[in-house]
Amino acid sequence: MRSILDTAVRDKVIAENPAAKATRPRVEHHEAAYLTPDQVRALLAASDTTRYRPLFEMMVNTGLRRGEALALTWDKVDEDEGVLRIDGTLARVAGELVVTPPKTARSRRVVSISATVQEVLRQLRQRQRVERLRAGSQWHQTGFIFTTELGMPCDPRNALRALKVSAEKAGLPSAVGLHTLRHSAATAMLTNGVPLKVVSDVLGHSSIAITGDVYGHVAPEVATDALAKLGAALA
Repeated sequence: MRSILDTAVRDKVIAENPAAKATRPRVEHHEAAYLTPDQVRALLAASDTTRYRPLFEMMVNTGLRRGEALALTWDKVDEDEGVLRIDGTLARVAGELVVTPPKTARSRRVVSISATVQEVLRQLRQRQRVERLRAGSQWHQTGFIFTTELGMPCDPRNALRALKVSAEKAGLPSAVGLHTLRHSAATAMLTNGVPLKVVSDVLGHSSIAITGDVYGHVAPEVATDALAKLGAALA
C-alpha cells in the first residue's frame, strides 16, 4: 500500500502519502517444529500400513515442500545425474488439483538423490506397475510419482490425514504436519555440519536469511560443535 501511494504522490494524484505515518508491525519469527531422528523412525514405522509412507520418507530425506513432492513426475527424475528437478508444486485451485509454478525463483532447483531416495523411487515404480495392471482401463497415465490406486495425483489433504493418524499411532505431538518433515530434514542437516548456505539451497529458500531465522534453534548446538572443532584444530 505504501508503495502504491508513493507512486500516487509522484504522479501528483495526492499531496502526501498517508501510509508513511503508519507504524509498521514487528514481524514475529517462529522457530520451526521438528522431529528427532528417533521420532522420524517411529513415524515411518507407524506409517507402514498407509500408501503415503514413501511420500513421508521422500520429504524427510530431501527437505521438499509437500506440494513440491506431490508435483513430482517421473520425467523429473534424472537417474544418470542422480537428481530430482523441482519446478512446480501441486495445489488445489478452484476445486481441482493442478501443478502451479514454484513460489520463488530459487524454489526451482535440483536436489540430489540419496541411496534412500533411490530405494523409495524403485519401490514406487514397482507399486505403480502392479497397480496399473490391476486397474486396467481405469488407470490414468498422469506421470506423477505419487498417485492414487488409479494413477491420479494424491490429494494433499489425504496425505495430511494419513500423517496425523501415523503420528498419533507413534505417540508424537498432535501438531506434527507434513511441513514438520521438511523442518526435520533441515534440522538434521544443520546439526550434522551441513553449511547453512547449502541447506538454504536444498530447501529452495529465497535467501539464506530466511533459513537462519527459521532454524535459529539449531544455532547453539552447531556453534558448540564448531568451537569444539576449532579448539581441537588449534591445540
